[in-house]
Amino acid sequence: MAEAAEKAFGDTMKDGIHPEYNTVAVACACGNKFETRSTKTDLQVDVCAACHPFYTGKQRMMDTQGRVDRFRRRYAGATGAAGVAGAAAAAAATAAEAK
Repeated sequence: MAEAAEKAFGDTMKDGIHPEYNTVAVACACGNKFETRSTKTDLQVDVCAACHPFYTGKQRMMDTQGRVDRFRRRYAGATGAAGVAGAAAAAAATAAEAK
């Protein structure tokens, strides 16, 4: 069966148009390093199997550029849905006054 398919299709991949597929080192933000194969020369990742919450079972808050802290400061006094809406309206009013 496989021989018939190979005979029918022959050499379908063109020569000289495919990128090199090499072994590369991957560095994670947690410090873990491992090797994989890729068309790129160097890979940097934020999470890997050694630090991802799904694999480790530990919850970790990913803070990108202080966004979580900024959110907590902005809505520190707000409680419930009405409090969040009220805080957002107050922030919009403050921004409008600044203009």
